[in-house]
Amino acid sequence: MLTFLPTWLRGSLIMLLIVCSTLILVPFLLLAALLKLLIPLKASRRCFTIISIEIANLWVGFNNLLLTVVNDIQWDVQGAEGLNPKDWYFVTCNHQSWADILVAQKVLFRKIPMLKFFLKQQLIWVPVIGLAWWALDFPFMKRYSAAEIEKNPALKGKDLETTRNACEKFKYTPVTVFNFMEGTRYTPDKHAAQESPYHYLLKPKAGGAAFVLGAMGDQLHTLLNITISYPSDDRSFWHFLSGQIKKVVVRIEKQTIPPQFLNRDYLSDQQFREQFQQWVSELWLQKDQLLVQLHGKPEST
Repeated sequence: MLTFLPTWLRGSLIMLLIVCSTLILVPFLLLAALLKLLIPLKASRRCFTIISIEIANLWVGFNNLLLTVVNDIQWDVQGAEGLNPKDWYFVTCNHQSWADILVAQKVLFRKIPMLKFFLKQQLIWVPVIGLAWWALDFPFMKRYSAAEIEKNPALKGKDLETTRNACEKFKYTPVTVFNFMEGTRYTPDKHAAQESPYHYLLKPKAGGAAFVLGAMGDQLHTLLNITISYPSDDRSFWHFLSGQIKKVVVRIEKQTIPPQFLNRDYLSDQQFREQFQQWVSELWLQKDQLLVQLHGKPEST
């Protein structure tokens, strides 16, 4: 343990090493992606996909090792048993800090397939990491607003069709799709601005999750509902990297996604939209009640 080092040095050291490992591994990812494009055989593409995933797992494993060696964090995790790295999962989680991603990667590492996010199309241009996402087959989606569809009705359903095409590659290689339903990180100011009915959560945005299940309903049947609690009031990414967060509490609930929510069109099916929003609201109410128990008392709003 390097906990004898000052917090600023620990945080800087972890950040530097993560950046270095990223710069080292991304060229290998790009090489595997290029070979997958150049050799149009199903077996070779599957092989290079697996190689790419293992390269990404090296990155995640290295990050996990850093957190163990540099910081002394107490992990309280329940519900990570009985998971299968050869199955398909849809994962959602409350969002308080960018540390949530590292936490989820650590507690689920090699227990389920590598986490993948549905990304906005313009994020492919993020330096270095955008190329890494592309090489790892993260789905880049272009979503059309209601105003754009109203102006050009031909666009209706195009975003779902594009996403389904992007997900074709996931039919033969198990994958985990990760989604923050709140859409943004929780802060007291955002909570107040939303007039959120929850104590520790922002209002969930059901559309993104429904969009994923509409595109990948043939593969995604299991939900992992993750709840993360940081007992400390300091929950930022920097506080996590620098070891100022001493304890992380994680609860994982595994449940079957209701079959009636799979392969449906959220935009055009009003009945489905109302049913799905109700289901998500119930999930979020239960998650909020769990957070109240973990924190001991509701935050004042």
